[in-house]
Amino acid sequence: MNTRLVPHLWYDAQAVEAAEFYCSLFPDSKIIARSVIYDTPSGNCDYLTFELWGQRFEAISAGPNYTFNPSISFMVNFDPLFFQADKDPRQAARDKLDEIWKKLGDGGRVLMELGEYDFSRRYGWIQDKYGLSWQLILSDSRGEARPPIMPSLLFVKENCGRAEEAGNFYLSIFPDSARGIIARYPAGMEPDREGSTMFSDFRLGAIWITATDSAYNHEFQFNEAVSFTIYCNDQEGIYYFWDRLSAVPEAEQCGWLKDKYGVSWQIVPEELSRFLEAGSEKQRQAVTNAVLQMKKIEIGELRGAYASESGD
Repeated sequence: MNTRLVPHLWYDAQAVEAAEFYCSLFPDSKIIARSVIYDTPSGNCDYLTFELWGQRFEAISAGPNYTFNPSISFMVNFDPLFFQADKDPRQAARDKLDEIWKKLGDGGRVLMELGEYDFSRRYGWIQDKYGLSWQLILSDSRGEARPPIMPSLLFVKENCGRAEEAGNFYLSIFPDSARGIIARYPAGMEPDREGSTMFSDFRLGAIWITATDSAYNHEFQFNEAVSFTIYCNDQEGIYYFWDRLSAVPEAEQCGWLKDKYGVSWQIVPEELSRFLEAGSEKQRQAVTNAVLQMKKIEIGELRGAYASESGD
């Protein structure tokens, strides 16, 4: 089963501005496609796909319905292996980390100060001026390499203690997946419970995701501001992921669902990207109208809507 997994970011009206800002920060970054989706319940929406340091993202400006919070952040791994420089690659990695930290901090808010910790010689957690959270970490190049950018899930409140369970659940669903590392809290780190997950990671297809438990009194939880789009090659794939992930019937709409931990997913056909990025305005509108009528996406209906405007 061939699938593609892409983080999706929901902005009020700043998707284009934010994507351009991020592309100016990270190496090997670019806007891939940009279009407008007309006459949605949120009005006309900018829709983009872009890459940051090789990691594909999607973003939409669709109104103030959802707000970013640290329950899903993005860990940026500054591994000296990524840097070819005249000076020491370790110093080059540190310098790039500090440079990006400073720019992300302009108008943002520090969640954990940039400094030395037991797990890294250089680490900090920050919310940028759009509210999106980033964890910047200087890695030591030991063990299996990780990609530069990884989505990071923080399990808090009623989810606290379920990070390992969630990782195993996702691994059981996604083909071509693999468990990475897991580090557990030792005794004496209250309120975090001994044996719960201090840090873990796992690979779903081509994307690495980290997961952590935190028993502190955080005033946030997973929401739709950051979701994950699963692109499927056929209807069978859509049914497969929908049936295994959907756990909140009232959240099912337009290809969106929520799993039992509250994480949001979009299960869509690969063709949807082409329809929205390459189609005419009327074709995009016809496809959008079709999607708005659905819960689980039916590929045949999308193809029919797209083809109905092919003469323009």
